[in-house]
Amino acid sequence: MLVIRLTRIGAKKRPTYRVVVTEARTPRDGREIERLGYYNPKTQPATLKVDRERVAHWLKSGAQPSATVKSLLKKYKEAAADASAPVPAAAQ
Repeated sequence: MLVIRLTRIGAKKRPTYRVVVTEARTPRDGREIERLGYYNPKTQPATLKVDRERVAHWLKSGAQPSATVKSLLKKYKEAAADASAPVPAAAQ
C-alpha cells in the first residue's frame, strides 16, 4: 500500500520535512517513490510547499495520506482559498 507521509531532514534540533510517496512498510527515512514537496515548521508562519497536482494524482491512485499530512493539506487548502478570495471593499 502506498502512503503520503513526511520524511525528516535537517540538522539536529532544526527539523525540516519532505512530503513523499512511499511504500507503507519502508522506514521513515527509507526509499521514496516521489517527492511532492516540503514542510518547514521552524519558520513563522510554518512553510508548506507541495505540488497539488501530483498529490491529487497519488490520492486518485489509491495512496493514503498520514494523519499529519492530511491535517497539513487541509490547512494548506484553507490558506490557499483565503489568499485567492477577493478582499471586500471598505464601507464608505
